Amino acid sequence: MEIIGKIKVLKQLQIIGNNGFKKREVVITTEEKYPQQILIEFTQDKCELLKAYAVGQAVKIKINLRGREWINSQGKAIYFNSFQGWSIELQNALEDESSYFEPVSFIEDDDTDLPF
Repeated sequence: MEIIGKIKVLKQLQIIGNNGFKKREVVITTEEKYPQQILIEFTQDKCELLKAYAVGQAVKIKINLRGREWINSQGKAIYFNSFQGWSIELQNALEDESSYFEPVSFIEDDDTDLPF
């Protein structure tokens, strides 16, 4: 799956627990009729991918959807979903506009009589 939008928030790297688990979160605003604010987390070595990006940049992020169950102290199951990023790239403005251009024909009209 992938999400395309602009970076709204780029959080600092977090190191969680004694085992050195690393996490960094980014919020993407989609560009559609009803824009969505989507939180995506990058973990461990994938945190390094975010170093080259800044708030306001248009990006495409490839994600995996993750879900997990947690049992609270009363024995009730609670479910959580998260988007985990594994690839990010700048969204080229020309890609977005490519559908607005008409195809160009390089065949010139001339009076030559073709054999077919």
